[in-house]
Amino acid sequence: MGIMKAILGFLAIAAVVVGLFQVAPPMLANYSFQDDLKTVSLMDSANLQKTDEDVRNDVLKKAKEHDLPIEGKQITVQRINTPGISAVYVAADYTVTISLPGYSFDMHFNPSSGNKGF
Repeated sequence: MGIMKAILGFLAIAAVVVGLFQVAPPMLANYSFQDDLKTVSLMDSANLQKTDEDVRNDVLKKAKEHDLPIEGKQITVQRINTPGISAVYVAADYTVTISLPGYSFDMHFNPSSGNKGF
């Protein structure tokens, strides 16, 4: 009976470890991508020559660096222009499918730059 409990305990720990190895990479990629969105929005708000499409292309480049399944239509670009202050707000909306043995689910992410001016 003690051996069965030990085996079940070991299998439970192994299942948690496998689950973490499947769930952690998309979460870490999203965290890093959100940091990149903040950088893109700050840099592109300083450059008044960049259009919304240029900003969207910059975001797509960052998404490809992180291997994220994002297309241009999933990216929102808003310009906030007030006298003396120019800001660019960038957000993306995407879903990653996590496949575990015997079970799969979708993780939904909505990172944004948070740069809406002062």
